[in-house]
Amino acid sequence: MKKLLITGFQPFGGETVNPALELVKQLAGKNINGYEVVAREIPVVRYEALDAVRSAVDEISPDAVIIVGQAGGRPDITVERIGIDVDDFRIPDNKGNQPVDEPVAKDGPIAYWATLPIKKMVANMKAAGIPASVSNSAGTYVCNHLLYGTLHLLATAGKAHIPAGFVHIPYLPEQMAVRKGIESQYPTMGVETLVKGFTAMIEALD
Repeated sequence: MKKLLITGFQPFGGETVNPALELVKQLAGKNINGYEVVAREIPVVRYEALDAVRSAVDEISPDAVIIVGQAGGRPDITVERIGIDVDDFRIPDNKGNQPVDEPVAKDGPIAYWATLPIKKMVANMKAAGIPASVSNSAGTYVCNHLLYGTLHLLATAGKAHIPAGFVHIPYLPEQMAVRKGIESQYPTMGVETLVKGFTAMIEALD
């Protein structure tokens, strides 16, 4: 059976939960569309996140890679189209570093296209009744860092044939309980709905 590596970030920014991690925990061990889903937890730390993915790729030898991250404020599941070669953290990372316009990989191209079948994935999710869309920006924080870095890792290791990419998901409903004002009204999506959406997404893989 083929293997799908799916990763979810740890909680960060004072949060006690990260929807990405909760989702991948639910998917771990499932067999979907001929893929055994192997889940890994990833730190929200520049370069450490990429090191964790590199170790998982070496260990698992996956046939596809989906990285999942939280995008507070987005109302749907968004499949990223492109990763760019820049880190531009306006707030310090977990090590106190604050990169400004620094490359993810000094020897890399300006950008990489995600190699997942992104439009088919979105179409499958919509057909399953799950709000979804293609996104043209993964930002310039650790999400983009890991999207670009993973695609660069695969390309330089002779594994560019492995479909890989990044998917952003909304907040969980319980994350709104600790917020006040307008932030308490951000869009949310429950874990069961996310699992249904990702199951449809994985069905789009060859």
